[in-house]
Amino acid sequence: MDENNLVKMTLTVNGEEVSMMAKGGRRLLDFLRDDLHLTGSKEGCGEGECGSCTVLLDGHSVLSCLTPMERAIGRSVVTIEGVGSPTNLHPVQAALLDEGGVQCGMCTPGMVISAIDLLQRNPDPTVEEIIEGISGNLCRCTGYKKIIFGIQHAAEELRSSGRTGMVKEATR
Repeated sequence: MDENNLVKMTLTVNGEEVSMMAKGGRRLLDFLRDDLHLTGSKEGCGEGECGSCTVLLDGHSVLSCLTPMERAIGRSVVTIEGVGSPTNLHPVQAALLDEGGVQCGMCTPGMVISAIDLLQRNPDPTVEEIIEGISGNLCRCTGYKKIIFGIQHAAEELRSSGRTGMVKEATR
């Protein structure tokens, strides 16, 4: 590693403080995948067109393939690994599974993160607002109808349980 190009990265990732020297000038996606080994966020297009790399930055969805890693310094990042767990799925994850809104898994991380962002801002979205909320996330397998049903189901679950859709940042 070129020591002249190292950046001290201090941030919170999935509820855990991270402080490390990392090669600077890269995308947040590369830092997460290569340095932190958080591979749930995918590189689909590398141009901000598909949404597979979506993460939450201070609670708002961003495309990590377009976000310079230095932009995350001092901030909070939540990746799909910080959303639920295999034995305790987030309501959005559970609803997408229940409604058949998951197939190959390439778009799923970005869809889940985008849906969580939407439901944090709007706990009772219309179909049109759901479509807008997940716009920029491409799915080639499942199609959007089951994904929309899953997000509606998650919104109902969150409202009936009194939850807001907020991600409880879990420790890796």
